[in-house]
Amino acid sequence: MEKKRIPLVAGNWKMYKTIAEAKQLAAELVHGLEKFTQVEVAICPPFTSLLPVKTLLEETSIRLGAQNMHWENAGAYTGEVSPLMVAELCSYVILGHSERRAYFGETDETVNKKVLAAYAVGLIPILCVGETLQENEAGKTGEVVERQVKLALQGVSLSMSQETGVPLVIAYEPVWAIGTGRAASGSGANTVVTQYIRSTLADLFVSEIAQSVRVLYGGSVKAGNAKEFFTQPEIDGALVGGASLKADEYIGIVQAAASSK
Repeated sequence: MEKKRIPLVAGNWKMYKTIAEAKQLAAELVHGLEKFTQVEVAICPPFTSLLPVKTLLEETSIRLGAQNMHWENAGAYTGEVSPLMVAELCSYVILGHSERRAYFGETDETVNKKVLAAYAVGLIPILCVGETLQENEAGKTGEVVERQVKLALQGVSLSMSQETGVPLVIAYEPVWAIGTGRAASGSGANTVVTQYIRSTLADLFVSEIAQSVRVLYGGSVKAGNAKEFFTQPEIDGALVGGASLKADEYIGIVQAAASSK
């Protein structure tokens, strides 16, 4: 019997919010999201706010995630944060975000190292994949997305768990839609998920796993357009950027997920 994919809405706060601001936003979300039990919610504050936000989330269903990590558990890597440090606080970690690839030189190889390191300490990766505008216009969306999925998951062995399903989340984030206000269409994103992400997962693992991995859409998701994505059969939620920094907007996105799924 096919396991139902529970919708997931994850908020990437990027480099925003001081500790005081993060605590305020987290408190507003705890209050506003308590009734949406049919959707899993995660928030990913900056590293400086992970511990105080974790304290606020105790005894709630909201999960905590980090925005990045190094692949080594310890070492002389000034300014980096290790998988062991993240695992002390978080359930999820965002890996391979396009901003990390574009601004900090991350490659498919380093993303793969981080994915393997996350599994080694029990973290669930939110693996980001997506094409640039130039690649999209050149008709290379499928080529790019398939490559990113395959190389990021090289050496990974996924299995099903009765309690948690598959410990992997993939976020399809077309780079041209991130922070631009120009979202992909729901049907277009669904096609990419079906033809290039789930099909690649089926090639790498088995069909049952491919159909059990949650795949999110990310890129200018707001309360006003979220339903367009959440009603698509192969999209299981969203990785939300700017809109996750406003409590009312983020609560609206979660509400859209709850009513659509």
